[in-house]
Amino acid sequence: MSKRSASKYKIDRRMGENIWGRPKSPVNRREFGPGQHGQRRRTKLSDFGVQLRAKQKLKGYYGNINEKQFRKVYEEASRQKGDTSENLIGLLESRLDAIVYRAKFVPTVFAARQFVNHGHVNVNGRRVNIASYRCKPGDVVEVREKSKQSISVLESVGLAERDVPDYVDVDHTKMVATFTRRPALSDVPYAVQMEPNLVVEFYSR
Repeated sequence: MSKRSASKYKIDRRMGENIWGRPKSPVNRREFGPGQHGQRRRTKLSDFGVQLRAKQKLKGYYGNINEKQFRKVYEEASRQKGDTSENLIGLLESRLDAIVYRAKFVPTVFAARQFVNHGHVNVNGRRVNIASYRCKPGDVVEVREKSKQSISVLESVGLAERDVPDYVDVDHTKMVATFTRRPALSDVPYAVQMEPNLVVEFYSR
């Protein structure tokens, strides 16, 4: 398990975007970058800089994915048939922690990783505590019985700031979600524009 040592909201400040759409994001108050030079006019990024920024934004969005893990996902996406950028998004959204987050069992992607790691989730009736576990269409993800009445879970279900996407079928009364299909980029409810095509260009250099 990798550990994020820096504040998660520094990603927002560095990108200048509220990438999760969270009301607590500092970008809601200060749109400039962090640090004493954050308000200086930003220089125009090179092509490499634009690609690197797109990679950092997408990688940061999914929480604690480190560079080695993220590159492995890209390499798998590139080996699959079809558009590599679409495959990349599909693989990222197939992660167990991503599905737990999309199902609104937890409030943030960081909480989703912790929730899975602490053993609160079953997949097809079996306990799974690996956040990067790859779910297949038809897999049933369920909050374990002893965790269903957790205050954090109940509060997350009631959050109005985001909706459950149509590729995750959820029954919040039973705390059960079914991953119905691997989504395309246009299906994923990102709060900001993601550019996986630039991520592919970055790794293809």
